[in-house]
Amino acid sequence: MTFVPVMWTVWGAMVLILASVWLYRSRLERDEEDQIFIDDAFSHERTAQAAIVERVNKVQPILRGMMAITIVATLFVIGYYIYDIVNQFK
Repeated sequence: MTFVPVMWTVWGAMVLILASVWLYRSRLERDEEDQIFIDDAFSHERTAQAAIVERVNKVQPILRGMMAITIVATLFVIGYYIYDIVNQFK
């Protein structure tokens, strides 16, 4: 198997994983509300919102890591094609 299809397959898998984690975080944040609960009667709402924030905070480092890896992979793909163009003009 040649290098280019493997490179594009790895890049595509990384983008797919990044999109999946992004969508998961978006679904979690959809139920999050920006409210301040002053009264103790709404403690169940405060607990539910705290649980959502906790899950979003757990996903955030994974999202940042996948974003960094995908950016590096994208730069690698671009660099590979720039290198290929330069070699063709030699």
